[in-house]
Amino acid sequence: METWSLLIRTTVIYIVVFLIMRFMGKREIGKLSVLDLVISVMVAEIAVIVIEDTDRPMWDGIVPMVVLLLIQISTAMISMNNRKLRLLFDGKPSVIIAKGKINRDVMRKQRYNLDDLMLQLRENKITSVADVEFAILETSGKLSVIPREKAEETGGVATQAASTSAREKIIPIGYRYEILPIPLIMDGKVQDENLEKIEKTRFWLKNVLQEQKVTDFKEVFLCTIDHKGRLFVDVNQRRLT
Repeated sequence: METWSLLIRTTVIYIVVFLIMRFMGKREIGKLSVLDLVISVMVAEIAVIVIEDTDRPMWDGIVPMVVLLLIQISTAMISMNNRKLRLLFDGKPSVIIAKGKINRDVMRKQRYNLDDLMLQLRENKITSVADVEFAILETSGKLSVIPREKAEETGGVATQAASTSAREKIIPIGYRYEILPIPLIMDGKVQDENLEKIEKTRFWLKNVLQEQKVTDFKEVFLCTIDHKGRLFVDVNQRRLT
């Protein structure tokens, strides 16, 4: 009897949760704001409690879930015509990269690290930070990237490594291009493993950086290299002052 009761409760709660998520809208699937995430987690927790505790009436779970649904729909309707309230619930996008320059203060404020940035740039098929006109961290955590129209003309931010000849291949044949751009320096620390993968040394990297008037690895916030051998160097201005 308990087995049948558990099956019935599970089925009923499944249908209720399904209907609630449907009424909450497709926005829940494509983009979870903080409010959406909180409500979704609470609905899931209530559903589990009701299913596990067979002595508890199902209405003890269904009523709170319906209340959460009403809260979500009400806030969504109100925020549609009130941008201040919408920003309060969802926050606002943050510009991580502007005209090929990384905004480190914004990254620090959003607790958004360089590994996150490299990952999402690769997902957007960007091989160099210098190729980015704007990169905007959306409230959902997704990075929207607007590439430059003329990525080749970046005013010296991304430069060809002058210490190599035109025929020399900086990226070895067979290198896995899906991990581009390759970080060579992150937060002032040389990524020796990546240097070994492209068959280069710290001496080579130091010579290339000297051409950018950088004398110390610790002065560099981020240095990457793309499949064309172009270096992107973002200098930590605070270390220079």
